[in-house]
Amino acid sequence: MSPSPVPIRVMMSVLILNLLSLMPMLAPAQSSSSSPTLTITPEIINKSGDVVLIEWSNVSSPSNLDWLGIYSPPDSPNDCFIGYKFLNTSSSWASGSGSIFLPITNLRSNYSFRIFRWTQSEVNPKKVDHDHNPLPGTAHLLAQSKTLGFAPGQGPEQVHLAFTEEESEMRVMFVAEDAEERYVRYGEREEEMDEVAVAGVERYERDDMCDAPANASVGWRDPGWVFDGVIKGLKKGVRYYYQVGSDSKGWSKTHSFVSRNRDSDETIAFLFGDMGTATPYSTFLRTQDESISTVKWILRDIEALGDKPAFVSHIGDISYARGYSWLWDQFFTQIEPVASKVAYHVCIGNHEYDWPLQPWKPDWAKSIYGTDGGGECGVPYSLKFHMPGNSSEPTGTHAPATRNLYYAFNMGVVHFVYISTETNFFPGSSQYNFIKHDLESVDRNKTPFVIVQGHRPMYTTSNENRDAPMREKMLEHLEPLFVKNNVTLAFWGHVHRYERFCPLNNFTCGSMGLNGEKWEAFPVHVVIGMAGQDWQPIWAPRADHPKDPIFPQPKRSMYRGGEFGYTRLVATKEKLILSYVGNHDGEVHDMVEILASGQVLNNGGGGGMGSVTSGSGAEVEVADSTFSWYVKGASLLVLGVFMGYVLGYISQTRKAAALGKNWTPVKTEDT
Repeated sequence: MSPSPVPIRVMMSVLILNLLSLMPMLAPAQSSSSSPTLTITPEIINKSGDVVLIEWSNVSSPSNLDWLGIYSPPDSPNDCFIGYKFLNTSSSWASGSGSIFLPITNLRSNYSFRIFRWTQSEVNPKKVDHDHNPLPGTAHLLAQSKTLGFAPGQGPEQVHLAFTEEESEMRVMFVAEDAEERYVRYGEREEEMDEVAVAGVERYERDDMCDAPANASVGWRDPGWVFDGVIKGLKKGVRYYYQVGSDSKGWSKTHSFVSRNRDSDETIAFLFGDMGTATPYSTFLRTQDESISTVKWILRDIEALGDKPAFVSHIGDISYARGYSWLWDQFFTQIEPVASKVAYHVCIGNHEYDWPLQPWKPDWAKSIYGTDGGGECGVPYSLKFHMPGNSSEPTGTHAPATRNLYYAFNMGVVHFVYISTETNFFPGSSQYNFIKHDLESVDRNKTPFVIVQGHRPMYTTSNENRDAPMREKMLEHLEPLFVKNNVTLAFWGHVHRYERFCPLNNFTCGSMGLNGEKWEAFPVHVVIGMAGQDWQPIWAPRADHPKDPIFPQPKRSMYRGGEFGYTRLVATKEKLILSYVGNHDGEVHDMVEILASGQVLNNGGGGGMGSVTSGSGAEVEVADSTFSWYVKGASLLVLGVFMGYVLGYISQTRKAAALGKNWTPVKTEDT
């Protein structure tokens, strides 16, 4: 008897069951052939420093040269990334999947992210970053994310303060995405900010830049609109609360500051040069990771002051953007926790200004003034800051005149003078005339101490040949003004170290009168360019630079420090105390005391360290200052707050992690 035919539906059911049973075997093959994916969470963030999670999967045959590119605007060409990270910074990268947390700075434009395959054979030794590491290639795009945007209505960013010519005023500057009218609203109580100041607005364009990369597609980004409002009629030494923005576009968070007190017998300031900014990714230039610690410790000190006014002085080489626009945004985001609380004052350095066709470039300076400004020719510096006075010099090009070159103001018992080492300071120049008239006009009864600040140093025991012609001209034309007018201190940057000299005139130490002998009030010169940019291998050998020269320490150099850090100044009518604070521990490593008469009381020492070794090798015992103990009492609370900011801003990603596995930075002298 022949079997009954099997119904079609039964045969189909059996076939489907068989196929289903094979699916586990087929799935891996299907997964391995899937295209790489790249996702971001969230797709909308609120403000600079907020973190995005970037995840990828299905990257076949992962290589340690696979990399993630960061783009803003999102339609930028592949080779116009603002930064990059190698995928091997994720612990699971070898599986073809992984993730990176990345804090994002608001560039007033959306972002996108792309993954590329880059092979060893495609490494181009001629296309390198600042440390001579090859820049990653973009020939093989694997995946691209959706667009990352910013939520509207969050208010302006990059808030920073500055003094004006009037001691009863405070300038408030910030950046927004358009030119619609913005305001500063303020008051003595956070819940009653009823006073309003209208902010002016300015902007610069790509055509204003003088050279590449500042005017090239790889370096230029929309800088936004720079707003500038002035709060007037401030009471003396009072805390004010303020916000910036508008009802239609949103308001910033509430900030506060303490106004200047012209009747105060105390002055507090934090001073440094050459800080720069840190980035959570690698980019075309070396950035300054140590700047995070500098900001952290200064914020600790400011919080410890309570309702005492203070300010910051940053003497040149500000952001080290050098033509890469987004680094200015990164810098202002990083300093906002400090610069929104106290006035942030600057003078111009070579990395803000120098370019081949700059107007003042005498024959002796042809090897000094180069391309250090990256084609910016002082434009971002001039518009993003507004210092007291109206100093300016024409660029000789389409670019607007360079501003914020030389100015002065009083803060308590100290008269502060800022000068430009990048523009003409010879007798007969506008700057020389300003310096001479200003120093001769100081009321020493009101401000017994006078401090001059500029970028390139008049005295240094390092880099003896590089800027020697300029130092000779400064010694010839400026030092006589300083000595004649009893300048107390002269601060300089450019050299990425700390160095304090004896009271000096023409390389000769003046007697300090400590043993009853006659003495003369010569200026004390201090180099303070140690706030973030790499230290220079010039005073001691390093294992990776065994052939670098070592410059001996002459007697006129009282203290030289190789640690990153900043200086802290506290002055009363009777005495000024200058302290050098190290970033590695937040403690004082050198200190000098100067009387109102100009007499220097000691050869240095450390506060809070028990003792340190001075330039002569002798140990100097120094007691902790009241300010030091005050700072220590507030440190734990403030550091906790600041670390929350750092974790949100730099987060789980560090540029060093990427470089450590792939490239070895070559530390070169870069002043």
